[in-house]
Amino acid sequence: MTKPRILWTDDEIDLLRAHIIFLQEKGYEVETANNGLDAVEKVSKSYFDIIFLDENMPGMTGLETLTQIKALSPNVPVVMITKSEEENIMDEAVGAKIADYLIKPVNPKQILLTLKKNIDQKRLVTEKTTSKYQMQFTQIGMQINDRLTFDEWKEIYKKLVYWELELSESEDSGMDQILEMQKNDANNAFFRFIKENYEEWFQSGNKDRPLMSPDIFKHRIFPHLDEGKKTFVLVVDNLRYDQWRTLSPVFNEYFHTKSEELYCGILPAATMYARNSMFAGLMPSEIERIYPQYWEDDDNEGHKNQHEMELLATQMKRFGRKESVYFEKGTGIKKDRWVTDNLNNILENDLSVMVVNFVDMISHARTEMEMIRELANNEKAYRSLTLSWFKNSALLELLKGLAENNIRVVVTTDHGSIRVDNPVKIIGDRETNTNLRYKLGKNLNYKSKHIYEVRDPRRIFLPSRNVSTSYVFAANADFFAYPNNYNYYANYYKDTFQHGGISMEELIIPVVTLVPKK
Repeated sequence: MTKPRILWTDDEIDLLRAHIIFLQEKGYEVETANNGLDAVEKVSKSYFDIIFLDENMPGMTGLETLTQIKALSPNVPVVMITKSEEENIMDEAVGAKIADYLIKPVNPKQILLTLKKNIDQKRLVTEKTTSKYQMQFTQIGMQINDRLTFDEWKEIYKKLVYWELELSESEDSGMDQILEMQKNDANNAFFRFIKENYEEWFQSGNKDRPLMSPDIFKHRIFPHLDEGKKTFVLVVDNLRYDQWRTLSPVFNEYFHTKSEELYCGILPAATMYARNSMFAGLMPSEIERIYPQYWEDDDNEGHKNQHEMELLATQMKRFGRKESVYFEKGTGIKKDRWVTDNLNNILENDLSVMVVNFVDMISHARTEMEMIRELANNEKAYRSLTLSWFKNSALLELLKGLAENNIRVVVTTDHGSIRVDNPVKIIGDRETNTNLRYKLGKNLNYKSKHIYEVRDPRRIFLPSRNVSTSYVFAANADFFAYPNNYNYYANYYKDTFQHGGISMEELIIPVVTLVPKK
C-alpha cells in the first residue's frame, strides 16, 4: 500500500526532526519545506495527502501560503500550526477552510491524531462502524422475531435507519448488503405485525392503538396553539424517516428539536387516504360519510386531494377552535416574492399549514425519467438528491425567516415510500385502481400469500364502492402487476419508489416539533 505523503512547512523545520522521524516510523512519507515559496512549488509539482503549515514564517506568511496552496490543490487538507492564539488569525485560517488548527509546541500524539482524523478517518470509520453493526446484528435479529408492540417496532426501525446512514458513509459495501437483508427480514415481520394487529386497533375501546394519521392535529398541533404559540405545519409529502434524518442537520442550524417521534400512517399509505385523514382528523370512511362533498372515489390518482383546506376547517370547527388559519400548497420552487408573501401570511395567522410535494415529485420523476433514475440510483443517492433540493430551495429561505420571527415549526408527512423489486401478479376488473402497492375492487384474484386482504373495509374505516369491494395491500418490496404485458410492466416499475402498501418505510413516519434558536 502506498505510504500517505505529508508536506511539513516550517521555517524552523530542523527543530522538528524528532517529529518527522516519529511519523516516518509510523509509516508516513514526510517531505519538508522551510518557507512558503518552496511549499507552493512542491505542491505545484507533486501530490500530498496532507500539509502542515506554520503560520508565522518570514517572507510569505502561512495564510498567504495557504491561499496559493488552495488555488493549486483545493481538496488537500491543510493543518495550520502557530504560536499565536489570536482570534483573528484563527478566524482567517478557519475561513480559508483549513482541516485543523494546532498551537505550538505540538507533540507527536497531537500530530498523529490530526493525521488519523484527516487521512485515515474513512478507513477507521468503516472499521469501527462495521464492527459496531456486527455486534448489534444478532441483537436486532432476535428482536425482530419477538412479539413486538408498535413502540418497539419504532425503536427497531430507528436502529435500522441509524445503521443505514452510518454504513452509507463507510466503504464496506458488503455490510450494506447484510443490512439490506436484515431490513427485508424486519419488513416481513412488520408485515405480519400489521396483518395481526391493524384491524384490532379500530375496535371500540381499544386503548393500544398507536398515534395515527387522524390524531396528528389534535395531539401534536393544537397543543401548541393552546400555549399561545404561532405554529407553522410543514407537511412534506412522501418523506421517509431516513430522509428526515438527512435533512435535520440543516433544520438544526436554525431550530432546536423540541421533540422527534414516529407515528403510524394509515392504510393505504397513499396521499388520498392518509393526508385527507390527517387534515380531517377522521378516518377515510368517516370523511366519506360525514363530509361526502369533500371525498372523491379512488379514481386512479385523479382529484384526490382537492379539499384539504376545507377538511382542516371542519376539524377546527369540531374542536371549537377559533384560530386564524393560512393554508398553502407548493413545491418550494423559487418564484418572485414567494418567500416574502408566505412569510407575511404566516406572521398574520395563528396556524399556518404548507404542503410541499417536491420529494414526491422526485420519486415520480425517478420512475419516469432515466436521468433522475441515474442521479438517484440507490437509497443514499435518493437521500442526497432530496438534501440537495432542500438546501437550495426557497422553502429553506422561508424557514430561516420563520426562525428569525420566533415561529414554532412542526414537520411531518402523510406516508413514506419503499423501493420495490418483486412483481406480484394480480387480476382485477376495469374499475380497479392503478396504484402498485394496494388494490381495491371486486373479485381481486392473486396467488401470493404475502398479501393483506381486507374483505370488509368498514372494519378498518375505509370506504367501499359497493358491498363486494375489498382491499389488498402488498408487503415489503412487492408490487402488483397485471398478467397482460406482464414482463414490460414488471421491468418498468422494478427498482422504483412506490407507496400504498405495508412496510416500515411507508408506515413508520416522522412528526417533529422545532423551536427557533433565537
